[in-house]
Formats: sequence, C-alpha cells, structure tokens
Amino acid sequence: MLTTTQIRSLKPANRPYKVADAKGLYLLVQPTGSLLWRFRFRKFGVEKKLSFGSFPDVSLQDARKARDEARNQLEEGVDPVEEKRQRKLEAELAAKTTFDLVAEEYIQKIEREGKAPATIKKARWFLYLLSPIGKRPIASITPHELLDVLKRVERRGHHETALRLRAFAGRVFRYGFATLRTERNPADILRGALVVPQVKHHAAIVDPARVGTLLRAIDDYNGRPETVFALRLAPHVFLRPGELRQAKWGEVDFAEKVWRVPAERMKMKQPHAVPLSKQSLYLLQELRSLARQSEFLFPALHTTRRPLSENTLNVALRRLGYGHDEMTSHGFRAMASTLLNESGLWHPDAIERALAHGEHNKVRAAYHRGAHWAERVRMAQWWSDYLDRLRIGGKVVRGKFRKPA
Repeated sequence: MLTTTQIRSLKPANRPYKVADAKGLYLLVQPTGSLLWRFRFRKFGVEKKLSFGSFPDVSLQDARKARDEARNQLEEGVDPVEEKRQRKLEAELAAKTTFDLVAEEYIQKIEREGKAPATIKKARWFLYLLSPIGKRPIASITPHELLDVLKRVERRGHHETALRLRAFAGRVFRYGFATLRTERNPADILRGALVVPQVKHHAAIVDPARVGTLLRAIDDYNGRPETVFALRLAPHVFLRPGELRQAKWGEVDFAEKVWRVPAERMKMKQPHAVPLSKQSLYLLQELRSLARQSEFLFPALHTTRRPLSENTLNVALRRLGYGHDEMTSHGFRAMASTLLNESGLWHPDAIERALAHGEHNKVRAAYHRGAHWAERVRMAQWWSDYLDRLRIGGKVVRGKFRKPA
C-alpha cells in the first residue's frame, strides 16, 4: 500500500506508468508529472476505470474513501462509472434548466391554452420581478432565495404584488415538478410568510337618492361621446369595466336583445349573455348612429384600433366630483348587486348570474344559466326602469317594491 511520502517521491518518466495502492486503486503517473487517481474494476466481465481526480488535490485518504464507496456500489449492483456519468448529466441539465427557462416555457403553455393577453402580460411582468433568481437552476433555488425576492417587493409597500408573485412562482415550480426539472416547490413553504393586506372593496354608491344624483351628473357630463355612453350604459348591464370598455359591435344582437360577451374577455373564462333592456338598446342604437368606424363600441381617442383606456371611466367620475373612495367604475356592479338583493324581488342565483360570478360546479352552472334566463330578462328591464325613476328624482322607498309580471 502506498504512503503519502512514497507518492511525493514519484518521478515522471517518458511514458505514463501505474503505481498500485490496494483493491483496484492506483496512481497514473504522467510524463508531465501529474498524479491521477484511478480505480480499476470489472463489471459483467468488462474492465472499467473510474477517475477520482489528481494528487494532491485529492489526498490518499480521500482516494481510498472514494474507492470504498465505488466498491459498495458494485456490491449493490450499481456501475459507479455509469452512476458518475448520470450525475454529471443531471448536473449539466440542472445548470441549463434555469428558472427563467422553465417560467418562459410555462408562460408559452398557458398562452397556447388560451389565457387572456392581459394574463400573459402580467406573467411576464412577474418573471421580470423574479429576475434575481432567473438564471439560477430551478432545482437549486431555496426558500430563502425566493423569500428574499418577495420581501424586496413587500418592503416597497406592494403587499398584494408580493402575494401574487409568490403564487406565480409556485405555478412555475409546480410546472417544473410536473416536467421533471425539480423535486420541490419553495413557494409552497412560504405560505404565510408575507403580509396579507386588508381587502379593499371597490367604492360604490348604494343609497337610492345618491344613485339618482350620480345618474343625473352622468347625463350632464360633457366629455367625449364614447366616454359619456360608456358611463350611461355601465349601470344597466352589470359588466366589469374591462368587459364593458373592450366591447365589440359583433357581440350585440339587436334582434334578440342580447349582448354576448366571449369567454376570453370574462374574468371566469366563460361566455356571458346580457339581456338588454329597452333603455340599454336605446343607448346602444344612439351610440351606433354616432360611432366612428371601429369594431369597438368605445374606441380610444387617437385610434379606432383600441378601446378606451382602463382609467377613462374612473377619470370621468373624478371630473364629476366623485372621489376614488366614493365611487369607481367597478362600483356600478356593487350598486346593482346591493339594490337588487335589497329589493327582495329576485332569486339570488339570478342576480349572481347577471353579475357573471363563477359557479365551480359545472352542472349547477349550466342549470343556472338556463333556469334563470327568463327571470334575468325581467330583472334587466325592472332594473333599468328603477334607475330611470331614481334619475328623474322619483321617490323610492327601500323595501316597497312590486315584482313585475
């Protein structure tokens, strides 16, 4: 068996030569003077060699330890050469399989699945925020690394963004797990690690008298026609601001008196039909007579190829004197929900369907779409008539309603 002193005394020759230690371990002495550790063994009758590095970087003691580990693998039926090659391949793959790469692949996947452009845009923004771990192998990212990125966002006061960023990272890690690129999801471990902001509801006016004042103020608004009609139509149709401002003429069926919003524009990704009251139809017909040449009901100021910007209606409400803590464009939905429920005239499920709130049970959802349509048609007309009474200052006492025939 070799000693360290003997090894240090070895001299190079014109050709490589071997110096044995024990149990298949030997040193290969190169003409350059390099001393390379090798382990020789036989597997299924075939001689193989395994490299352990060079002396003195790998000491005699470490080389013997590596040899013993390889012999143990052989006893267990594992080929140490193949095992080493596999580990090397996995390490190279892990180094190339970065978080950025997996996240980009995930984003392309959900884009092919039909996710809305806004969702894809937001995902890419989240990926940008996660750039500090973007070049790291996804399998090597620790909860501490991810938490550090999330805390940076949180410290800037963006609590909701930090929470959504953790959720997005979790979806990427789960995709990486499903595609065999990682075995863990650090984002799951961080549940509860971030500040949960207090939920802020969209400001809305729900007092009938103040609703009437708001409707009269909208009638007197002297902004662009597209903005005026969007504000006047919003209280009648219960749509979310994005669903309303991106509306296209091809969705409105004047003969059937229905507005069909496609699934890709709906929050719940389900197509939604809106029964149109006489008042809604009148507003749409008047808008169509004034409309510019655009597929959009409410085209932007400088181009007909895009709809109104997302802040247009809220800016208009501010110009009317309503602060952000008093009324928002989203508040028209809360207004309708509150007053329709308070009337006691309509089935709660019909109101929920009118608001396009999602039903997780697909069978129940399909039943509700059919079962409440006739009621929704009557409710849409009653609601528009009720808004008219409030707008002209008609006296309406809460709880004193008669259900239409």
